[in-house]
Amino acid sequence: MGFSVAGVGTAVPEYSISQSDAAEAWVSLTGVEGKKARTVKALYRRSGISKRHSTLLKSSGNGTGTSQDLFEPVRFEGDPGPSTRARMERFEADAPELAKDASTAALKDAGFGAEEVTHLVTVSCTGFFAPGLDTAFIDLLGLPSTVERTHVGFMGCHGSLNGLRVASAQAGADPGARILVSSVELCTLHMAYEWDPDTLVANSLFGDGSAAVVGVGEASPFTNGAWHLAANGTCRLPDSADAMSWRIGDHGFRMTLSAAVPDIIQAHLRGWMEAWLGEHGLSLTDVATWAVHPGGPRILNAVEVALGFPDDQNAIPRGVLSEFGNMSSSTILFILDRLRRQDAPRPCVALAFGPGLVAEAALFL
Repeated sequence: MGFSVAGVGTAVPEYSISQSDAAEAWVSLTGVEGKKARTVKALYRRSGISKRHSTLLKSSGNGTGTSQDLFEPVRFEGDPGPSTRARMERFEADAPELAKDASTAALKDAGFGAEEVTHLVTVSCTGFFAPGLDTAFIDLLGLPSTVERTHVGFMGCHGSLNGLRVASAQAGADPGARILVSSVELCTLHMAYEWDPDTLVANSLFGDGSAAVVGVGEASPFTNGAWHLAANGTCRLPDSADAMSWRIGDHGFRMTLSAAVPDIIQAHLRGWMEAWLGEHGLSLTDVATWAVHPGGPRILNAVEVALGFPDDQNAIPRGVLSEFGNMSSSTILFILDRLRRQDAPRPCVALAFGPGLVAEAALFL
């Protein structure tokens, strides 16, 4: 039976910062000078990002910009910044409200009332608390107290595709299901001060955002133009155990992002993708639209080379990256929202990568 998309909604924090100002802010906070400062500014310029939103940004009061209220200038050499506890307190305070905005938009797009939702799937890898996002939604959205809840946590940038897999299974088991999948990521809570290649890249890429999908089980493919999730696939790419990681530290979550990630994708993605599509009676050339998670410009380039399609196929992912940065698991839903609203041709394959290095895919008809 599968899962058919009835509505999609997205939301970002009110305030944003330009990429050039973000670089200046990090340089100012850390006090780096000279060659190091120039290196950071060059890295931010090459990111493919023009601006990012953050829940930490506030109005400056003079109408000329924004300020943030968590990170202080370094006080001593090796200052690690705010504690994980302080960062999680902000996540608990801010994430539910942002996710509510995206979920409300998705329900409106679907034409459903919150009281109709039977299943809730929440997705996040940037924060934890309990009772969590799922139970908070019961009050914030007015969901039934009997809603069946599942949380997909700490799976990284492909987490929303895992959430859609859960929703598809629920729809298959209950054709009358009304399922809300809600992703929220406050990546900027985990900005780090240390001079480390992985840290510098992560600081330059990640932004905050939320996205939600409402789906049903009884709609068939193309009913009223619905996007139907026909299949999911997953593959841990070879020789990649240390290529990407996401671990909880005493002062925020820390990412390991090897420079080899694009090379691993370029070497191994095509073979798996051809085999997986073949299982569903398709070839690479049968795919009309690709929705590739923009982990960064080099990852988009690697996918283009591996799968042999022109860079204009990634125009929407590059646009989302430019406007919002990498919002981890929420990003792929921003891309699917734009493709759906443009009535992009199908079959469409959504593709994202996460710690492992694992590739996740979803086929929409």
